[in-house]
Amino acid sequence: MAIAKDQEAPSPELMLAFYRRLYPFKSIMNWLNHEHVPTKLYTHREFAFTLQGDVYLRYNSFNTVEDFKKQVCTLNPTRFEIGPVYSARPRDKKTIRPGGFMPLLRELVFDIDMTDYDSIRTCCSDAGICKRCWAFIAAAVKVMDSSIRDQFGYQHLLWVYSGRRGIHLWISDKEAMELTDEQRKAIVSWIAVVTGGKDSHKKVNARLGSRPLPPSLKTALEPLAHYFGDLILTDQDCFASEEGWQALLHLIPDQSVVQKLQDKWSSDSGRSSAQKWQDFKREVKGSSQRPALQAAMEDIILQYTYPRLDAEVSKHRNHLLKAPFCVHPKTGRICVPVDPDQVDDFDPEEVPTVGQLLKELDETMAQDSPEGEEHHSDSDRTSLKPYIEMLDRHAMALMDEVRRIKRDADMTW
Repeated sequence: MAIAKDQEAPSPELMLAFYRRLYPFKSIMNWLNHEHVPTKLYTHREFAFTLQGDVYLRYNSFNTVEDFKKQVCTLNPTRFEIGPVYSARPRDKKTIRPGGFMPLLRELVFDIDMTDYDSIRTCCSDAGICKRCWAFIAAAVKVMDSSIRDQFGYQHLLWVYSGRRGIHLWISDKEAMELTDEQRKAIVSWIAVVTGGKDSHKKVNARLGSRPLPPSLKTALEPLAHYFGDLILTDQDCFASEEGWQALLHLIPDQSVVQKLQDKWSSDSGRSSAQKWQDFKREVKGSSQRPALQAAMEDIILQYTYPRLDAEVSKHRNHLLKAPFCVHPKTGRICVPVDPDQVDDFDPEEVPTVGQLLKELDETMAQDSPEGEEHHSDSDRTSLKPYIEMLDRHAMALMDEVRRIKRDADMTW
C-alpha cells in the first residue's frame, strides 16, 4: 500500500506544539556546531524559513539555541532549511561591504529522490512511495555509504529521510566541510554514474571505450547484482510489460541478439523479468560479441540499481537543504535520521507524523510537568526518541573528533 500522494497539511497549531515541545533544537545545534558552546559553525550559519503562504525568509542566524527556538516558535514555519557557514553572520548581510559576505564551510550533501526512479519502478508513481519501492533508496544508501567511506575516507555521514519520497546525506567531516565548489563538482562527477535525461535510453557511461569498469564500480556490482535480482527482476518485475522489455533491448549493443529476444518475447507475453534476463544471459554465452554483451549486462545492472543523484544539490556551498526533524507539509511525517545498516528494514509508512507524536504526548498527560515549565523530556515519551538519540550519537562523534584534534594540537607545543 503506497502512501497517499497528498495528505492534509498539519495545522499551524500542531506545528507550534511540535516546535515548543518536541523539536530537538539542542541536538541540531550540537550537530552543526561540533561543540557544546556555540562557535562560528553555528552563529555564522544560515537558516531559511518557509512560512504559511509560501513566504520565504533567508539569511537568518542565531547566537544561541534559545534564540533559535524562540524565533522558530515566533515564526511557526512550515519548514526550514540549513545553509552554509558564512564569513559574517547572515543576519548582518545587508551591512557587510560588497565581497565581504561569502560561504566558507558547508557539509557535503547529497539528495536521492524517488521521482528519479519513476521510469523503472512499477509499484508506485509520482509522489507515492511504499516499502517495496523504498528498496531503490535502500540500494542507493548501501552503495553510497560504503563507497564514500572507502574512497574518500569520510566518517561522519548522516542519512535523513526527506519525509516523503527520498533521502538526504550530510557529510560533516572537516575535510568535507572545507571543499570548494569545484571540488564538490568533481566528487559529484565521480559518484554520479546514472546520468542523462528521461529521453536517453543508455544512462550509464562509466567506461573508456571497451575498458573494464573502474575498480570502485566493480566493487559495487556484487551487492547491486543482489538488489537487481530481488528488486528489478522479482519484486518490481521491471521487464514484464512490453514497455519494460523494450527499454531493456535498447541497452543491448548486438542487434542480432536484440532481434532474437524481440521475436521470443513478442510471441510469449507471459515470460517474467527473471525469465527474460535468463534468455539474455543465454544469448550472451553463445554470442561472438560476448565481451561487449557482458559489459552491457554490467551497465544494465548499474542503470537499474545504482544511486540516482540530484547533482545540483551537491555542487555549491550556498545550497540550502531541509533540516532534519522538520515536518513534511504534504505527509506530516518527520524527517528522521536513518541508520544505513538498517536501511533495508526502514519503512517510510511507519515514520511518525506530527499528529501521531502529539497524540502520544496527550496519552501521557499525567506525567507532564506543571504548566509553565519547560518540557525537556517530552520527546522521550514519544516514538521520536530513538531518532533523536541517533542524531545525538552522531553529534557526539563529531565533538569527540574536535576534542581529539585540539588535544593533538596542544601536545605539539
